Order: sequence, then structure tokens, then C-alpha cells
Amino acid sequence: MKKVAKTLLLFLFLLPWQPGIAQDKSPNANYTYKKGDPNGIGKWYMGREIAYVMGYQGMQWLDRPEREEEENTTTLLLNMGIEPEDNIADIGAGSGYHVFKMAKLAGRGLIYAVDIQDEMLEEINKRTERDQIKNVRVIKGGEKIINIAENSLDKVLMVDVYHEFNYPAEMLTSIKKALKSDGKLFLIEYRGEDRSVPIKKIHKMTEAQAIKEMKAAGLKLHRNIDNLPWQHCMVFIKN
Repeated sequence: MKKVAKTLLLFLFLLPWQPGIAQDKSPNANYTYKKGDPNGIGKWYMGREIAYVMGYQGMQWLDRPEREEEENTTTLLLNMGIEPEDNIADIGAGSGYHVFKMAKLAGRGLIYAVDIQDEMLEEINKRTERDQIKNVRVIKGGEKIINIAENSLDKVLMVDVYHEFNYPAEMLTSIKKALKSDGKLFLIEYRGEDRSVPIKKIHKMTEAQAIKEMKAAGLKLHRNIDNLPWQHCMVFIKN
């Protein structure tokens, strides 16, 4: 456990990615600004400080062999109940770890790999072309929009990324629009209630905080599937 915790802390959170634009501190009712955690950006939403984005330099860590054991990603995908014709967006897709697993399960659907870092998207493109995968679409996301058509998604997956959104309110608005009326959002975050989870506090979320933020966006908790080692698997639907 100590070795795993050290690995997580080293690779996941010591390689922050900072966009080339200055932090927007213009007046906005959704956000406040103050000093906080050294791993945070000093911007707060609904009482939660936003964390720095993990940089593309940690890409190899995302595909580490130990990830299945540490996160039980097979169970996560089973939780999603993926159907062959599902259209699914992986927001903050990184190197595509979940993207390519979902592409096999939704063979007649589309998997949208959305990320804000070009280096991540290039890696997914390379693998898509190399393996001739036909049902993956690479999307350059923005800080406020996911760039996917309205009412087009059956499911959205966000794995340990929502807490890093610079504009969570705007992103959730964009995600909600892209979801079909019966669509589901799968929010995967390290459990903030559990001190034994070896992750820095700013990179965790409690169920209560997630419910509060999703409610503000017009989403409600359908269920929290409690079968992952360290993470919440919270399923949200439209109100």
C-alpha cells in the first residue's frame, strides 16, 4: 500500500498542466478567488478549491499495468452497463485508457475522446490509426464546453477529472446539453470521506459536495455504486 500511495502522489499530482492563458478572474457569481491548497489554483466553486490539471507528462502513468488492480477498471465499465450502440463521451480522456476499452463494448456506437491537451489527443489519434479503430472520435475540448452536439450522448464518463475543471458550472451545462433525456453521467472521484485513500485532499470529492454541484447544474444522483477500491462511482441523471 505504501508503494502504491507513493506512486500515486508522485505521478498523479506533481506534474500539473497550466494552459498558456492567464487565470480569468473577472467577476462571476459562480467563483471566488483566495489562497488555499498549494496544489490548487486559488479558484473556488461552491466551497471547493479547484485543483491543477495533471500534465501530459504523466501519460505513461495513466496506462500503468497496476491500474486495473488499484482502480478495478473492469468493474467500473461493468457499472456503466455499456450497450453495443451507445454513444459515450470520455471527458478528460487522457491517453485513452478507458476510451479503447469502451470502444470494444460499444462496437456499433461512438466513443468521443475529449481532452484539452493536444499531446493527449495526439496519443489517442496515433493508437486509433495504428489499430484501425473506427468508432473513436477525438475531440478538442475547451475550458467551458465539450464540443459535442446536443442530445447525442447516452453516457458520459469522467474519471478523476471533474475536480480539475477550471469552469465546472459551464462544463456541466455543456455536458447536460449533450446528454440525451435518459442519458447518464458517471462521475468517478476518489472518496473525500475516506482518509485511508492515499490521495491529497484537493484531488478527492465527497458525495455531498458532488451532489451539491450537480444539483446546481440540474442533475440528480441516481445511485452511488460502492464497489471500487478507492473511488466513488456516482451516477447522475437529468432532473
